[in-house]
Amino acid sequence: MGRWVEVGDRAWVRRHTELDLSLGLVAGERACLVIDTGPDEVRGAEFAAAVRELTGLPWSVVLTHAHFDHSFGTAAFGRCPVWAHPVCAIDLAETGEAQRTTWAGHYRDQGAPEAAAHIESARIVPPDRLVGGAEAVEAVRCADGAGVIDGVGDVRATAEIDLGGRLVRLSHPGPGHTDHDLVVHVPDSALVFAGDLVEQGAPPSFGDAFPAAWPYALDRVLALGARTVVPGHGEPVDAAFVARQRDELAEVAELCRAVGAAELSVPEALARSPYPETFTADALSRTTARPR
Repeated sequence: MGRWVEVGDRAWVRRHTELDLSLGLVAGERACLVIDTGPDEVRGAEFAAAVRELTGLPWSVVLTHAHFDHSFGTAAFGRCPVWAHPVCAIDLAETGEAQRTTWAGHYRDQGAPEAAAHIESARIVPPDRLVGGAEAVEAVRCADGAGVIDGVGDVRATAEIDLGGRLVRLSHPGPGHTDHDLVVHVPDSALVFAGDLVEQGAPPSFGDAFPAAWPYALDRVLALGARTVVPGHGEPVDAAFVARQRDELAEVAELCRAVGAAELSVPEALARSPYPETFTADALSRTTARPR
């Protein structure tokens, strides 16, 4: 199941042992905002029920990125606005089924057939409220021409959601963990939900990352002035933790640059990294990746 941790005025994180996942909730006087929805509809429904223990206000959802553990539970929240970066919508359309196959297979291999079945049956819900910059707008136009995205409204560079008596701001700080990360800023509580741009309890994941850009994305997160930052996985942290992780990511970015320039060998880079070899190897494999 999970447990609630209060991280601000009418703001909570729902902590889960499975995947060390952190999901969010922010409430105002008239509405509430759900931040990420979990890895399938069953666990999404459990999360929705937990939200209803705290508030009966109408909800909307924001997806910090398209990875299954943050987005496959959205159908459990019914018909409601779903906010995300435009490339999140594209990524769900293009990779959703592959993610389903990969992770259902992972859980089945781990002896968890019920979890695998839940992922296999999850309905993938495309976001319909899009937040990104000019390049993201062009990405939507290109994808929409191929029928990838249907029924979306205006694409905004940033968005403010009025929950009644408080505003929550959504923004894209640039490529980092993915090319479509969104952060959720709650200014009146000096609080940021950072998704997987920040990881506590394990090294950052580089599988779909942009190592050279990630430190700059965290610079923008730090510039928001939050006292508390909620990572996508792990316990809430402070700005000092984020600054240390930013510096570690900058070390990895420099190693990637040096390997790409033939100034370092891969074994030398792995030995010098602040992170374990498997994580650093993923980062090195992403050296030439370009955001969409």
